Amino acid sequence: MSKENTQQKSDKKKPAKNLKEKRADKKEKRDNKSKID
Repeated sequence: MSKENTQQKSDKKKPAKNLKEKRADKKEKRDNKSKID
């Protein structure tokens, strides 16, 4: 349980970075799909 608490705290510290990474991943996947097609 303490692990979850610490993870949540660290997530709150850098939410923008995670969001940017998620968006980048989505964009990369989309680019890869278009390349295959």
